[in-house]
Amino acid sequence: MTTARVTGLNHLTFAVSDLDRSVAFYRDLLGCDLRALWARGAYLEAGGLWLCLSLDAAARCEPHPDYTHAAFSVEAEAFEALSARVCAVAAVWKEDGSEGASLYFLDPDGHRLELHVGSLESRLRHYRDHPELGVTLS
Repeated sequence: MTTARVTGLNHLTFAVSDLDRSVAFYRDLLGCDLRALWARGAYLEAGGLWLCLSLDAAARCEPHPDYTHAAFSVEAEAFEALSARVCAVAAVWKEDGSEGASLYFLDPDGHRLELHVGSLESRLRHYRDHPELGVTLS
């Protein structure tokens, strides 16, 4: 018998106040592939991630006050170049303090985003190598 459970992340949807500006940000700056565009939205792809931009009059243009964010994977050899491009146009909201290189930045509507080099396995390996951090691993 199969246990009913979530099998992965299906897609992310971001409410945006200016669709053209957001499509340009995710397509031209971050390198996502534009797959569909209509008057009130767009679908983009980032690797295996499906990203939906949805035009919404209530979209905020200021960052949410908590740590909630979406992290995008980037290859180590591309991290510096992409980070420099992002820093030239986007506000940084947090300094990197995690395992693996990260850049924390805001999109045009204040969504908190991250570029990250690494994986869950590299993060878990870091905690295995540093038991003094007090992380219990399963």
